[in-house]
Amino acid sequence: MTSIEILTGNELTSGATVYLDHGGSWVEDLQSARLFAKEEVAARDAAIDATKATGRIVGVEIEEVALFEGQITPKRLRERIRAKGPTAPLTLNGEIYDRQHLGEDGHVSI
Repeated sequence: MTSIEILTGNELTSGATVYLDHGGSWVEDLQSARLFAKEEVAARDAAIDATKATGRIVGVEIEEVALFEGQITPKRLRERIRAKGPTAPLTLNGEIYDRQHLGEDGHVSI
């Protein structure tokens, strides 16, 4: 099996877990993530550098993933949990809180 990677991080304003997609935008949908082959180190690292320069996405990490029945599946349990969202509802003053979601300007030029 060929090892593949994705880039993940957290959107600074909302804290949302996000993934770099094929167009250079950061999206909340794991299945839209760009897959990097091990040979694409230069492209992956350029995307990381471009992202860090914006200051908008924090905690950028490289995650190993596998394709299982056509679905991107993170190898680490931590990332599988992050991809599914909080394990408990977020509450604010006793009410369920719907956090902000990534806006339209999630694009990172590389």
